[in-house]
Amino acid sequence: MAENKLADLSMDFAVSILKVTDGIKGHYSLINQLERSATSIGANIREAKYAHSKADFISKLQIALKECYETEYWLELIQKSEIFTDDVLKALLHDCGTIRRMLISSINTIKRSRDLN
Repeated sequence: MAENKLADLSMDFAVSILKVTDGIKGHYSLINQLERSATSIGANIREAKYAHSKADFISKLQIALKECYETEYWLELIQKSEIFTDDVLKALLHDCGTIRRMLISSINTIKRSRDLN
């Protein structure tokens, strides 16, 4: 059930990013990087559902976590550049942080269960 919530949150987050970046003129490289990393989070979470093994599952979630950290970087850079409003950025950073914490928790849980077997 947690995987579904994580998948849903990551999809909603990607949609939010795409909607926010849709009207941005200029800074195409920066916006492209943000869109790529933000949408990759959910893609890797979804891919993990069809993993061949626990190790593969963990690997996919770790890639999603790396993409989440990268997304936070781009959001912080945008914040310093004042490209988005603070309200928009706070909400996006909050959502990204929630996904990050859920990914860390999921990875740790599956590692513990793997180590018990």
